[in-house]
Amino acid sequence: MKKTFRHSAGFGKRIEYWLIGLMLKEGIDVYVPLVDDDAIDAVIKKPDGAFIAVQIKARSKTVKMGDGALFAAITHEARKDYYFVFYSERLDTFWIMSSDEFIKESVQNKSGKNVGLRSVWFNGKRKDKRTGEYKEHIHERFKKYIAIDFSRFK
Repeated sequence: MKKTFRHSAGFGKRIEYWLIGLMLKEGIDVYVPLVDDDAIDAVIKKPDGAFIAVQIKARSKTVKMGDGALFAAITHEARKDYYFVFYSERLDTFWIMSSDEFIKESVQNKSGKNVGLRSVWFNGKRKDKRTGEYKEHIHERFKKYIAIDFSRFK
């Protein structure tokens, strides 16, 4: 079955709902805004009654080799109680970062059409000496942000 543009265009929304479903399964109170005009995909009510905003970003396994966990051209300025959840389908991994952590770990474009926008590249690639094929790997400095659940939001 050939993948259509419609299929790939809906990938991000499917991943958003999948991750929100996982949060709900963990007992997290998640609210979903009807519009996404403030870069908020979910609002979480923590057990202490505080609210945090979450932006979900996803990369499919069909992206170019080496870009499996590249999240680029993101508009962002520091926000209190704001988190990112990044998901790479190819690496089957997700990372959670606060707004401040994202600013610390990302690079900001200094020139070009995306000046001022931020990017974070969680992975690199290396050639397997045995097979000659490239394989992606997660950079060591980003492993501390890998999440296996959403306990950070509790």
